[in-house]
Amino acid sequence: MRFWGLALLVLILDQVSKWFVLQNLERGETIEIIGRLLYFTHVQNPGAAFGFFAYQTWLFIVVTLLIGAIIIYYNYRLPATYKYAHAALGILLGGAAGNLIDRIDTGYVIDFISLTFWPPVFNIADMAIVAGIILFMLSLWVNEKEVST
Repeated sequence: MRFWGLALLVLILDQVSKWFVLQNLERGETIEIIGRLLYFTHVQNPGAAFGFFAYQTWLFIVVTLLIGAIIIYYNYRLPATYKYAHAALGILLGGAAGNLIDRIDTGYVIDFISLTFWPPVFNIADMAIVAGIILFMLSLWVNEKEVST
């Protein structure tokens, strides 16, 4: 339940935040959120991270569906004791699904989170994907240490 619950939570947060941006910001418009640190900037990204492989929508859709299937498969193969790994995979799946919905619906991903010290604009799904990968790797490392002791 942790896996599907976190996937759904991330997906909802991602899609609601993107809906908010679409309702309140024109493409390219920026608003300050926290001082000179955090801004919301409405960007339409037709590529992958940093805009690489722009307009390869079908490739991204197919790859995301394959990765999603692998995540679900692997989630059911992990022992139940790997609680953090299950959570990480749920977070990762939710992020992938959020960007997949954008690509299917519009052909691009809606990005909006802009930090002054980090040039790329990103979204909640992107954060979930990165956090999910990091948490998954850490959880496997922790579980491996527990098994070997």
